[in-house]
Amino acid sequence: MELEINAVKGGICAPKGFKASGIHAGIRKAMGGKGRPEKNDLGLIFAEKECYAAAVYTQNKVKGAPLYVTKKHLADGKCRAVIVNSINANTCNADGVEKATQMCELTAKALNIDIEDVIPASTGVIGQILPIEPFMDAIPRLVKTLAVTGSNAVAQAIMTTDTKMKEIAVEFVIDGKKCHIGAINKGSGMIHPNMATTLTFITTDVNVNPDFLQNILREVVDITLNRVSVDGDTSTNDMTLIMTSCLAGNKEINIENLEDTRIFFSALQIVLDYLARQMARDGEGATKLIVCDCQNAKTIEDANNVCNAVITSNLLKCAMFGSDANWGRILCAIGNSGVEYFDEKHTEVSVSSQKGEMLLFKDGGGVEFSEEKATEILKEEEIIITVNLNQGECSSYAYGCDLTYDYVKINGDYRS
Repeated sequence: MELEINAVKGGICAPKGFKASGIHAGIRKAMGGKGRPEKNDLGLIFAEKECYAAAVYTQNKVKGAPLYVTKKHLADGKCRAVIVNSINANTCNADGVEKATQMCELTAKALNIDIEDVIPASTGVIGQILPIEPFMDAIPRLVKTLAVTGSNAVAQAIMTTDTKMKEIAVEFVIDGKKCHIGAINKGSGMIHPNMATTLTFITTDVNVNPDFLQNILREVVDITLNRVSVDGDTSTNDMTLIMTSCLAGNKEINIENLEDTRIFFSALQIVLDYLARQMARDGEGATKLIVCDCQNAKTIEDANNVCNAVITSNLLKCAMFGSDANWGRILCAIGNSGVEYFDEKHTEVSVSSQKGEMLLFKDGGGVEFSEEKATEILKEEEIIITVNLNQGECSSYAYGCDLTYDYVKINGDYRS
C-alpha cells in the first residue's frame, strides 16, 4: 500500500501537545563579545503532558556537560521540556554539569515541573565558561512566550554558523487517526557520520511503545543523519532527541504491529532525511550538495565505506567546488575506503545533476567525455556521484558538500 505522508506547517509544534519559544538572552554579550539583539540564542520546547522520550548521542569521547545531565534525566525514558542555548557549548568546563543542572532548575521552576523532566542542550564555542546570569532573566520570559507558533523561534535560537533554519513537519494516518512528526535541527560544521550528527529535536503525537521508540530512532538516525559529513569532525555536544505526547489516539505501536510501524518509520525517515540533506547543503561555506550513490556492492559495509570515503575526500570536495570532473580523485577515495570486494575493471563512475548525466570511468579506465559538458553538470547546486561496483546487490548513499575558501574563513576566526 502506498503511504501518504504530507508536509504541513508548524514544525515541532505541529504534533498535538507541544509549544515552543525562542528569545535573545544576551549570552554572547555576557561572555564579553559583541551582542546581536536580533538573533535568538535561547529556546524552549514544552509538552503539556509528560512524554515518552528517547535519544542518541555523539560518539566523540569528549562530551558536552549537557549530555551527562540529559542521560541522567532520561533514565526513566520521560521528559516534558527542552532548554537549549547557542553561542556557548558548555563543554570542557569544570563547572559544566553544575551550569547545565542550573539551566534545568531555572526552567523547572518557571514551568512548575520536576527538574528531572527538563533536558538541557547547548551548542557553540567549546572551553569557555557558560554565564548563568542571562538564563536567570530570560527563562521566565521564555515561558511567557510559549506558543503553538513558536517552532520557528526556537529553530533560530539553536543556529550557530548555520545560514538557514532547518525545520519540517509531516502528517500521516495510523489506525485511522491523523498523526504528526515535527522536527528542527542545527548543523553546518563539525558534522561527520557515526554520531547523532547535530542538535536535532523531534516531536510526535504518535502513541508508540517507549522501548520500541528508542530502537526506531536509532535505526532511522543510522540511515539519515549518520550519512552526513561536512568536514570529518564529530562534535562534542551532538544529540538527537524525540518526544512523543501519544495524543494522536492510535493504538500503541510496538514490535508486533508491523504495518503501523512501517508507516511511523517511513514518516520519521522522511523527516530526518530532509534535515540531513539540509545540513549538507548548508555546510560551512558550501556552495553545493554532494550525494554519493554506491550501487551493487557485495556488502552493505562496502557500500557505506565507499560513500563515506567519497564525500569526505578533501581533494574531491575541492574539485567539486571548482566544477572539475577529476574522476581520479573519486577512484582514489574508493581505493582508500577499505572496500573489500572491489575490482576497478568492473567499476563504473558517473556524475549527474539537473544538467544531465555523464559517465567518467568504466572497464578500468577513463572514458572520453566533453569537459565543457562536465563543467556544466558540475556547476549545479546538487551533484550526484554514482559509483557502481558491480559486485553484488547492496547499495548505500551519503550526503556531503564542497570545500570552499569560506570554510577556512569561517573556522579561522570562529571564536571572534
